[in-house]
Amino acid sequence: MTTLVQYREMERTIGMITLNRPEAANAMSVQLLRELGECLQSVSKKRNIRVVLITGSGDKAFCAGADLKERKKMDEQQVRETVRLIGSTIQQVEDLPQPVIAVMNGVAFGGGLELALACDLRLASYDAKMGLTEVSLGIIPGAGGTQRLPRIIGVGKAKELIYTARRITATEALEMNLINYVYEKEILLEKAIELANEIGKNAPLSLIQAKIAINKGVEVDLSTGLKIEELAYNELLNTEDRLEGLKAFQEKREPQYVGK
Repeated sequence: MTTLVQYREMERTIGMITLNRPEAANAMSVQLLRELGECLQSVSKKRNIRVVLITGSGDKAFCAGADLKERKKMDEQQVRETVRLIGSTIQQVEDLPQPVIAVMNGVAFGGGLELALACDLRLASYDAKMGLTEVSLGIIPGAGGTQRLPRIIGVGKAKELIYTARRITATEALEMNLINYVYEKEILLEKAIELANEIGKNAPLSLIQAKIAINKGVEVDLSTGLKIEELAYNELLNTEDRLEGLKAFQEKREPQYVGK
């Protein structure tokens, strides 16, 4: 059986997850979702990995969303279970302790864009197209799209994109802050690795706590968010890396963080 999710480690601190169904635009079949869930569970425990990249195989698609051909064969209960599986798997992406970068090398529609929205940062190639197209199919985004998109680009613009089921270009996505950067396809992965290295040189425990503080803080009022930040900060006070950071600053050298 073909492995539908591939994982490899790059430059010691970067883990790359690749959706591997190029013949189906990397659509989310049940098998792919299960393999992705297992992969994410494994990566979450890898303390040497400081940044995770998620991309699609081939040069046309990041992820085209749910496998609608497979879904045609399902009864109502199976559809419900599969939608829940997509949502829970995408939630696993958001819940990874490490920062996650979506490397959008092609189209990202429906669940494919929802997968990218669960990542911390998004990079795309100029020819990538994306959209939450579900209402054109008689459904709505069901894996976090109605919740994450407004938090990233604002309620008004998110409603426009969801209500119209519009497919937008990477340049348009950049203008509305849906993605962080757009590059020519030939250098997209190289630029993603550059960004991952820029992140990964920093203290891994600090990255984990910063992610917690930001993700939890945006869900609450400011005073509660500041308390969350304080608790996250306090988690780092007794770490070896904090002392190493201070020592390296005093000695005017690059810190050597070990994640302790």
